[in-house]
Amino acid sequence: METTRHGAAAGEAGRPMSADWTIDQEWENYTPEEHGVWKTLFERQSKLLPGRACDEFIQGMRDLTMDAGQIPDFRRLSDDLEKRTGWRVVAVPGLVPDEVFFDHLANRRFPAGQFIRKPDQLDYLEEPDVFHDLFGHVPMLAHQVFADYMEAYGKGGLRAQGMGVLANLARVYWYTVEFGLIRNAEGLRIYGSGIASSRTETIFALEDPSPNRIRFDLERVLRTLYRIDDFQETYFVIDSFDELLALADIDFAPIYQRVTALPDLEPGTIDPADTVLHRGTGAYHMARRHVS
Repeated sequence: METTRHGAAAGEAGRPMSADWTIDQEWENYTPEEHGVWKTLFERQSKLLPGRACDEFIQGMRDLTMDAGQIPDFRRLSDDLEKRTGWRVVAVPGLVPDEVFFDHLANRRFPAGQFIRKPDQLDYLEEPDVFHDLFGHVPMLAHQVFADYMEAYGKGGLRAQGMGVLANLARVYWYTVEFGLIRNAEGLRIYGSGIASSRTETIFALEDPSPNRIRFDLERVLRTLYRIDDFQETYFVIDSFDELLALADIDFAPIYQRVTALPDLEPGTIDPADTVLHRGTGAYHMARRHVS
């Protein structure tokens, strides 16, 4: 079956008329089948996340107008979110160019894909859809400190693009916003959207012995490659969201200069300087490489 591409992934065919790539969500055009896909995904993740997602994520789910009944209307959701942290959700056709993405974040707008996956794509989707973007990302945007971090990241992204080091900064987004773990008194918890919106990675990230779980260190993360086609080989762990927001006060220029002079690290590498919370067996990815 041919994969349908959306937004920037579709090339010129996916570019909307607006310069900021925003479109109308056209909420009224979602079909009963599409609302049904949302319901299936929402219900199974809502059952799986208590005790696995961090308290801030769970609280965000409670505070916002999202439920299993139907795909949320971005306008209503934005009105609710804006009252809490000043953020709004804007509809885009799918992936957007980097400069557009960063500009939205820098102005407290979260660009969310407006399409939803097909019923046969429940467990894996190459492009982020409305379930990933709303269920995975928006609950954390209701948390003031994390919301401030996302704005700071957008501003930092615009600077990094001008400095030619965007590939390095993208790794920070990947290993925090998308696949981050946080440690509290009860143990490790999920806050990254790529984990929180995936049934299989929720279990893998926290409970499988295969991946490494390493204490977050900015320079280490800036050097670390990541996987876009499978579970992560390494997850980085923070102790508080204040730790992320503190990155906004750092002058990244000399750090970029240092890390770009060093070799990149492969996703599953353990570096001698790492604070290793769990040294993974690597069994999952070794088996995958053997099969391929």
